[in-house]
Amino acid sequence: MKSLVFALTLLGTAATAQTCPPAPDHSAALTALIEEARAAPDRQAGMIVSDKMWALWTEAPDAHAQELLDEGMERRQSYDYDGAMTAFEALVDYCPDYAEGYNQRAFIRYLREEFEAALPDLDAALARTPRHVAALTGKALTLVALGRNGEAALALRAALDMNPWLSERALLPVLEQDEDAL
Repeated sequence: MKSLVFALTLLGTAATAQTCPPAPDHSAALTALIEEARAAPDRQAGMIVSDKMWALWTEAPDAHAQELLDEGMERRQSYDYDGAMTAFEALVDYCPDYAEGYNQRAFIRYLREEFEAALPDLDAALARTPRHVAALTGKALTLVALGRNGEAALALRAALDMNPWLSERALLPVLEQDEDAL
């Protein structure tokens, strides 16, 4: 099945003759999870909440979109960045209003050290899902890679405001030192 999905991806999403439905509205659930993360007593509890957030973000609008997302993530995990990019590009083309397609495509660009190219995708993800903690964190890391530490500190603070247990929180004191030096 995966090879069939990938073959369709290579032929172009238009070949499927489907229209992507709206992404699921998880705003109420995300609000509850943000409050749960803020109230978590320790890192382990906070990371459990992070996993629940990821489950929301990676719930694609329909089965075809889910197959594209899953295919891209599996290819990324096996270091097939070209294959992952193909799947994520097809996902963005098919579901232009689904934030996770942009977030995952940005992650591939980050892994390829295409940092400037990752930023528009992260901004697109955040435009669609402003409280996407992982996209905000990814934006912070991308800005660090570009040497834009002041902007990175702002993005990381916004992410940590929603989930203070992110492992990237250890970067904030360093970023703030650079920010103070400006």
